Amino acid sequence: MPIYNKLVRDHIPSIIESSGKSFEIRNLSKQEYMQEARKKLQEELNEYLETSNDEEAVDELADILELLYALSKQHGSSPEKLEEARAIKAKSRGGFEEKIFLVSVEDE
Repeated sequence: MPIYNKLVRDHIPSIIESSGKSFEIRNLSKQEYMQEARKKLQEELNEYLETSNDEEAVDELADILELLYALSKQHGSSPEKLEEARAIKAKSRGGFEEKIFLVSVEDE
């Protein structure tokens, strides 16, 4: 029996159960959840960085977005407030659409 010891999406136990396999799960405390969600975010980011095509990349970005929404709730916010914060930053500082790469800034 493989040991995973990692945060999984909410429907994974049902999916495993429907396949006829047995499993063990437990609910995490808030502190454990935050730690495991951060680890999962890093895992998903690494998977995104390893993608080799657009379809895989978008699939991994969807996982990252789901984790960002979940983490925003844990920080007392919401996906809507997260989007609002993103929009405010985009308006004041811009986005990343123009592909600008800063090489240097002259120090006085």
